[in-house]
Amino acid sequence: MCGIAGLLDLRAKREPDASVLQAMTDSLVHRGPDESGIHREPGLGLGHRRLSIIDLNGGQQPMSSADGQLVVIYNGEIYNFEALRSELQAAGHIFRSRCDTEVILYAWRQWGERCVAHFRGMFAFALWDRSRETLFLARDRLGIKPLHYTTLADGHFAFASELKAFHAHPRFAPQLDPCAIEDYFGFGYIPDPRTIYKDVRKLEPGHTLTVRRGRQLPEPRLYWDLPQPDIFLRDEAAVTEELDRRLEEAVRIRLVSEVPLGAFLSGGVDSSAVVATMAGLNRAEPVNTCSISFGDASYNESAYAQAVAERFGTRHLVRQVAADDVGLLDRLSAIYDEPFADSSAIPTFRVCELARGQVTVALSGDGGDEGFAGYRRYRWHHYEELARRLVPGPIRRPLFQAVGNAYPKAEWAPRILRAKTTLQGCARDSLEGYFHHVAIIPDTIRAKLFSPDLRAELQDYEAIEVLRRHWQRAPRGHFIPRILYLDFKTYLPGDILTKVDRASMANSLEVRVPLLDHEFVEWAMAIHPELKLKGREGKYIFKKALERRLPQDILYRPKMGFAVPLGRWLRGPLRKTVQAEVVDGQLAQTGLFDMSYLHTLVNQHLSGEHDHAQSLWALLMFAAFCRRQHL
Repeated sequence: MCGIAGLLDLRAKREPDASVLQAMTDSLVHRGPDESGIHREPGLGLGHRRLSIIDLNGGQQPMSSADGQLVVIYNGEIYNFEALRSELQAAGHIFRSRCDTEVILYAWRQWGERCVAHFRGMFAFALWDRSRETLFLARDRLGIKPLHYTTLADGHFAFASELKAFHAHPRFAPQLDPCAIEDYFGFGYIPDPRTIYKDVRKLEPGHTLTVRRGRQLPEPRLYWDLPQPDIFLRDEAAVTEELDRRLEEAVRIRLVSEVPLGAFLSGGVDSSAVVATMAGLNRAEPVNTCSISFGDASYNESAYAQAVAERFGTRHLVRQVAADDVGLLDRLSAIYDEPFADSSAIPTFRVCELARGQVTVALSGDGGDEGFAGYRRYRWHHYEELARRLVPGPIRRPLFQAVGNAYPKAEWAPRILRAKTTLQGCARDSLEGYFHHVAIIPDTIRAKLFSPDLRAELQDYEAIEVLRRHWQRAPRGHFIPRILYLDFKTYLPGDILTKVDRASMANSLEVRVPLLDHEFVEWAMAIHPELKLKGREGKYIFKKALERRLPQDILYRPKMGFAVPLGRWLRGPLRKTVQAEVVDGQLAQTGLFDMSYLHTLVNQHLSGEHDHAQSLWALLMFAAFCRRQHL
C-alpha cells in the first residue's frame, strides 16, 4: 500500500518547488515506509511513498511508460492485473515489470477514461498524460482507498491520499466548513465529498476526475454505481451455493503477496468467514490471525475469536485494550486529519498495530453488514416501516411523536424496553426515520449544541441532506435495498473504510476486504431482501452459506460489534479530560459552541442522569482536532 501526492499548475508551466513536493510526499511516509519517489517537469509534480507488496525489486513509482509520455502514481491493489496484462500484451503493449502499477499505464493508453471499468480491486491513482496535458484521478468503486483534492490560491491543483499532505504546502490556507461541522456531529464522520475544510474535497467512491491545464475544473464523473436489479434471486439453496463459491474466489484473489499475510479475527461472523475461507484455501501452513479483547466482558468477543482460531489451527495473537487505553486520543486526531468520532478507532488501531508485528498484509471482514443487512438498525427500521404502512401519516406523526416524547428514556433498560427512539422514529418519514437511527447525536441535542454565529452560517442546513442526496438515486420498492444503498454511499466509505485505512496505514499495514470485491457486491445486491433480513435474523443467507464452515454458536449468537465501553470510560479514566477539554478548554476558544449547553451535557453524563457518551466523545475528538490545528 502507498501514499500519493501531487501538484498541477493550472495556469502555466511553473515547475513545482522540489522541497514543497518532497515535504508533501514525506508527510505520508507511514503509508509507504519502504521507498520514496518524485517526478517533476514543467507544471507538474508527482510524489509517491511505497509499501512493497508485489514485485519487491521492481515497481518503483512514479512509473513512466516506455516512451515517457505517461506517468502514474498509485495506491492500492488490482487483483486481476495478470489477466489484464495478458490482454494488453495481446493488443501490442510491452511491459517491463511484474507489478500491477504498469497495467494502469497501458490500460489508460488502450481504453482512456474507461480503463477503471477493467480494474478489479482497491485503488486511488493519478495518471499524467503529457501528450494531452491531462491529469486523470480515479478512486475505486467502494471507496476503500482515499483521495483528496483542492485548488490553491497560486493556481496549483493539489491532491493527496491524506489531508496532512496539504498542510505541508505553504499556500494552503484552510478554513472550516460549517456544513461539515454539522455533518460531523450528525454522523460522527464527514461524509464524501466534503472534508472539514471549505475548499478541499474527497473524490467520491466510483468517481474519476479529469483535469486539463487551462480549463475550468470539471465535476467528478461517476463511472460505477451499485446495481438496481429488476429481478431478485430467491432460491435459497442456489444462492447459498453460489455465495460460498463467490466468497472463496474473492478471498483467493486477495492472497497474492510476496510479504507475510494474515487476517483480523474478531470472533464475529464476517471475520470468521474470511479466516475459515483462507484456512480452506491454504492448507499448507496456518493462517496468521490477531484480535483485540476488553477487560469488560460485555464488550469482549475474544473467546469466540479463540474458538475460531482453534477450529482452523491459526497462529493467533490477542492483545487486551485496557480500561484506561485512552492515550490514543491525540494520536487519533493526527491519524484522521479531521474530526472522527467512531470510538472503535481505538481497538482498530491496536489490532493493526498487533498485526503489523507479524504480517504486512491483513484481510478483514468489513462490508458484510452492509451487503447482507447485518446491523440491528435494519431490523428496527423494518418495524418502523410496518408502522408507517399501517398508520396514515397525518395520524401517525402526531400520535407517535406524542407517545415518544412521553415515553421514559430508560437508558438503563434492555433495548427491547427502550422504545422511545423507535416511537420517535415512527413519527418520521422513512428517510428521517433512518437518519434518526444513524445519527450519533439526536437533532434535539444538535439544535442546542452550536453557537448563534455557527447556526447563522449554517443557514438551516442539516446533516440529513447528505442522505437526501443519495435517497434520490437509491432503489425504489423494498426498503432494505434503499437503506443498504445509503450505507454503501455514506457509512461504509466515510466511517468504516476511513477508520481501517488510516489505522492500518498509520502502522504501515495493508488491509484487503474480500467482502467488498465489487463483483461479489454486485451479485449480492441481487439477492432478495427477505433472504438478507428474515424475521429477526440479519445476514440470514450469508449465515446459511457459512454453516458448512462455521459452528452455530459463532453464526447465530447476538451481534456485539467492535465497540468500547465509552460511557464508563468517560465517567472513569476520561472524567478529568472531559471536564478540561469540553468545558474549560479548546472548544470555548473556537466560538462554535453554546458553552453553557456543553456544561449541561457534561454534568448530566458524569452524574449518571443521562448517557451522553456519543456526544461527549464527538466533542473530545473535535477538541483534539482544534488543538492540533491551533484553532
